[in-house]
Amino acid sequence: MLMAYAFRRGARKTRGRWPRIKQLFGGRWENTAMNHYGPIIRHAAEILHGGDYNPDQWLENPKIIDRDFELMEKSGCNTFSVGIFSWTALEPAPGEYRFDWLDRIMDRMAEHGFHVILATPSGAKPAWLATAYPEVCRVDADRRREPYGSRHNHCWSSPVYRERLGAINAKLAERYADHPALSAWHISNEYSGACYCERCIDRFRGWLKERYGTLENLNRAWCNAFWSHLHTGWNEITPWGGSECNTLDWRRFTTFQCCDFMKFEVDTVKKFTPDIPATTNMMGFFEGLDYWRVAEVCDFISDDVYPPWDTQPDIRLLAAEISMRHDMHRSMKGGKPFLIMESAPSATNWCPCHRLKRPNQHRFEELCAVGHGADGTLYFQWRKSRGNLERFHGAVVDHAGSSETRVFRDVAELGALYRKCPELCGSGYPVEAAVVFDWENYWSFSISSGPGDTRQKKYVETVLEHYRALWTQNVPLDVIESLSDFSKYRLLVCPMLLMLKPGVAERLKAFVSGGGTLVMTCLSGCEDESGRCFLDGWPGDGLMDLFGIWNEEIGGIPPFDRQSLRFGGREYEVVEYAERIHPRGAQVLAEYTSDFYAGAPAVTVNASGNGKAYYIAARTREAFLADLYAGIISEIGIKPVLPAGNDGICGALRVGRGGEWLFLYNYTGEKREAVLPAGKFTVVGSGAAASGYLMLPPYGAEILKK
Repeated sequence: MLMAYAFRRGARKTRGRWPRIKQLFGGRWENTAMNHYGPIIRHAAEILHGGDYNPDQWLENPKIIDRDFELMEKSGCNTFSVGIFSWTALEPAPGEYRFDWLDRIMDRMAEHGFHVILATPSGAKPAWLATAYPEVCRVDADRRREPYGSRHNHCWSSPVYRERLGAINAKLAERYADHPALSAWHISNEYSGACYCERCIDRFRGWLKERYGTLENLNRAWCNAFWSHLHTGWNEITPWGGSECNTLDWRRFTTFQCCDFMKFEVDTVKKFTPDIPATTNMMGFFEGLDYWRVAEVCDFISDDVYPPWDTQPDIRLLAAEISMRHDMHRSMKGGKPFLIMESAPSATNWCPCHRLKRPNQHRFEELCAVGHGADGTLYFQWRKSRGNLERFHGAVVDHAGSSETRVFRDVAELGALYRKCPELCGSGYPVEAAVVFDWENYWSFSISSGPGDTRQKKYVETVLEHYRALWTQNVPLDVIESLSDFSKYRLLVCPMLLMLKPGVAERLKAFVSGGGTLVMTCLSGCEDESGRCFLDGWPGDGLMDLFGIWNEEIGGIPPFDRQSLRFGGREYEVVEYAERIHPRGAQVLAEYTSDFYAGAPAVTVNASGNGKAYYIAARTREAFLADLYAGIISEIGIKPVLPAGNDGICGALRVGRGGEWLFLYNYTGEKREAVLPAGKFTVVGSGAAASGYLMLPPYGAEILKK
């Protein structure tokens, strides 16, 4: 009966139903917001707020679904991602589609004026598919076919998997193409992993042929003369070839596989919904995929953010890290607002100790995203699952189904605040400085057998430390990759840019010559995109002239050594790395103080064209970086968001056609008085006027409109 009903309500017969529903809301479905970027999803003229909703878990208890819609209205939520893990509920057997339950949910969403981010269900395949076609399951790195279970264990290359997935994606897109609730596509979920089956390895070889053309070129790029690793046939190449560049290219290929698969999914839904934007949810600094390439497939960026409130007692460090993530995701689309697809409104069940968020921390976390350019914050999940792996994961609605919980009240209060500033949507985030975080550079450090081990290299931590030194001084920042456009910035920071991709050195020189200020650090400019060291000196590819130095040796500092540098009359600790560099025209700003390094240059600056290039030859603590950057931003005239005297307070600024919004965050567990910039402000939440100062509670966060 259910199958016949689903067939009878084919897409052709449902198209006429949606305009009738749409008429109920009049202008609600038109974009009335005047902004720079426009809405990131269809029909949205408000901050998006809601969560991952899984009604298919509650089909046997419709009263719970009725209660959900009551609570959705009460919570101030307006946006829900639906169908992420619903493949079997939608297609319980091959070709047997059941859309009746999803029809009802979509209609109710529209009747309430909610936005639906509808998912393609590839994140968790049905058991019947894996049983009938074992080839859709991945082969692991030990060459074993993985059994059905968990999720995201499909083969990227399987024709059967693409055929079955393409069919259900097309059914979804055709059926709901004109539905007023459909606002965006959630493509799969948290893409990850690699497949080592013969089909994927053969595809890897084809990808290498296209990249290198000949085996001679590949052998040269991979330096395969080392250890007699020269390949004489393409069929000899595997993901485990022993060459570091072999491993690097396998990671590049894995990202290619993911992007190719995502493009396939996007194409299947865009055939019927060309104007509906598509995204996939990223996972911060996840090492497995180059998110700069994944971003190219997305219409807008979305991210899953679960700050470790239970393992990081220093909230300043935590706030800086999530701010850097947000700045990167905003930068991935040239400043376009992004979306938090998942966050936890309460404790996260898979964290080490399931610690509850303290008062104000939920608001702090979500407003941190909005202040740094998000146009919405969603949760995983709306209602706690009754059983299985995430039944203890934080949710807006607990098992009791009550609106009287602390978590629900926190969410509702935030929803009320969002409704007071819809014109924030689409506003920009003015920046003059950027920090480079490059995934392939990240991989090169993790793959490389030196210098030092992975505990010493700390690429992500080093980039974050430079970011934090500027963030603490309330300097607005973009986080970009080495292939990004540098020309719009006045300050560019490139920590540990070991790998120089083709053209990057020339663009860095042009940036400085044009008046930019560039900062690079130790372990920079050493190798090309294949991991081959530059000859004729470091930093290579012509950057020795730009920086006016020669880096003779990379040296490590073990824990029993003590080293420091002298800068501006003070001494600062040097840890883990200290290079021996020689000035070749550069001015020495700091010198080492100990051991045979004593008196040798540690930090230099070189004028080139209309700009300057700084080189930091050692790894230092944040105190030195803060003092160095304070001098640089003062010299080049970059204005912080907040004035001096804001210890424990950080800020963010969004500017659009609707005005200017100042975000304030107290990252301490004490009351703090924020020193405001000149001018008069209105506290959006309370409507109170503010100027000069504003008191913030512990972990407090506020939006002020100028």
